[in-house]
Amino acid sequence: MTDQALREHLVAVARRMNASGLNQGTSGNLSVRCPGGLLITPSSLPYEHMGPSDLVAINWQGQPLQDAGRRPSSEWRLHADVLAARPELGAVLHCHPIHGTALACHDKGIPPFHYMTAVAGGDDIRCAPYATFGTEELSRLAVEAMADRQACLLARHGLVSAGASLDQALRIAVEVETLARMYLQALQLGEPPLLTPAQMQAVHAQFQGLDYGQPDEHPPSGL
Repeated sequence: MTDQALREHLVAVARRMNASGLNQGTSGNLSVRCPGGLLITPSSLPYEHMGPSDLVAINWQGQPLQDAGRRPSSEWRLHADVLAARPELGAVLHCHPIHGTALACHDKGIPPFHYMTAVAGGDDIRCAPYATFGTEELSRLAVEAMADRQACLLARHGLVSAGASLDQALRIAVEVETLARMYLQALQLGEPPLLTPAQMQAVHAQFQGLDYGQPDEHPPSGL
């Protein structure tokens, strides 16, 4: 994928993120690997006004790879650290969905009450402890919560998902928010029964056999 095509696709996915209801206003951010680092959405720019040239290419230390005229998202470190820790992943999405964030405000992750918790790669979706936004501590805790996973909640903050592609990262975020909504509804009748480790192992095996959740495209070149 050329640089221009990658930029256009990132803008399109960012707009789809907000249109899906996962995010509101200028909160949230997306990134994708590019040669030398990552391409990320800028700070404080509404997605409907964002164009491909507004995206910011930075290295792993947050320094610009080229003059974009804009500052990268304040959460650039979170994106850089997740991608640096997980070479198999190509894109990171961060958003503030209503239901997932409501759970995160109680330091509560999503247990295996439903088989689709396997969509993030494990038996459950963890909630990372609270840390101030934009800090190294936040990114460290998120990387830990995402070990062997492709999503986590951030306490009193929001959600992070990652995938081999931008499209996969968005799909996982939508699934996690749907699970959060279902879990909140189920909690109104009491804590729901959970699937056993053996039952979840069977779900993972079924997913692998069906290639469930696999990306539609390969990670961008220049990784």
